[in-house]
Amino acid sequence: MTTTAPPTLAAHTAELVTDADAFAELAPAWERLYRRCGTATPFQSHAWLHSWWRSYGVPGRLRLVLVRHGGDLVGAAPLMLANRPLPTLVPLGGAISDYTDVLLPDGDDGRAAGTLTRELARAARTALIDFREVRPGAAVERVWERWQGPCRTVADSLCLELPAVDMDELVARLSSKQAQRVRAKLRKLDSLGVRTDVVAPGDVDTALGRLLDLHRLQWEGRKVTTEHLQPRFREHLVRSVGPMVRSGNAVVTEFRLDGEVVAVDLTLLSPSLAGGYLYGVHPRLRERKADVAVMLLDACTQHTGTGERGALSLLRGNEPYKHHWRPRPVANQRLLLARRRTAPLLTAALCDAAARQRVKEVRRRWLERRQD
Repeated sequence: MTTTAPPTLAAHTAELVTDADAFAELAPAWERLYRRCGTATPFQSHAWLHSWWRSYGVPGRLRLVLVRHGGDLVGAAPLMLANRPLPTLVPLGGAISDYTDVLLPDGDDGRAAGTLTRELARAARTALIDFREVRPGAAVERVWERWQGPCRTVADSLCLELPAVDMDELVARLSSKQAQRVRAKLRKLDSLGVRTDVVAPGDVDTALGRLLDLHRLQWEGRKVTTEHLQPRFREHLVRSVGPMVRSGNAVVTEFRLDGEVVAVDLTLLSPSLAGGYLYGVHPRLRERKADVAVMLLDACTQHTGTGERGALSLLRGNEPYKHHWRPRPVANQRLLLARRRTAPLLTAALCDAAARQRVKEVRRRWLERRQD
């Protein structure tokens, strides 16, 4: 009698990639994995992360933790080593990315997540792992659940989210008076003759140049995020967004008035969300009494009203104008993971976070007293 042994399950293997050229070559496999991770945001796409590394990365600090199964990429943690103020492994993407995460496929039975967690622990022998701006439900939470060493969570930025519906449904959520005002603003845009055009992939680079020039103009003489004015940011945006548009991870929209481009918007797209990332507006549009916020949101809903997105995110920031739309507050988390030997680093990071929060609270109270 002959018996056949059950097939052996292919092992999950892990590797640590530190070479920037190897990172570039990962693009096709990375994008296939990205498509299998339903919670991934556009900030985890290869085009965004590799471009960010080219603009902001420090040579010798790249740390990509990868998991493979049968030759397929089934897990990835895009990290870099930072030595100040503490030796820390931090996600690629930095402060210009609204969300960070790892990539794990939705259908993982736990083996890819387990292998990724073990390899992350090996990579962090002498460093803390610090995931900032983690959206609830992110894939890195599966690593958190399996982590064997000391770990803590700290509140991070607040994001505001709307349902991924069309403009009519968003307006219907408002009070009758608010809805009337929004409809009047939409009619105003129509009466002005503002035309909306989605930019073709071949014209994206030129449109992004216009966006950044208009962004600089609209903030002239006012407080602005200075990084958005830097050459390295321009290089990153132009380099990354073209491929993202071609793969469906971004859309660039131009707004014309009397034949002239008076505004450009960049919206990032993924199955889990759509979000307006950056825009530039000529002051002439506001001088004509056009409501820019309504105009941009109306354009964004053209890509969410189909129900394919999980949410319409207003991204980080708790600005008052966002609350006009009755958004749902969604707090990002900061996940800190350590080995037993690096537990003092975790304690130091927690103390620093608490001190910074106290400073913010003191400043908030001081500003409130000035306004009274």
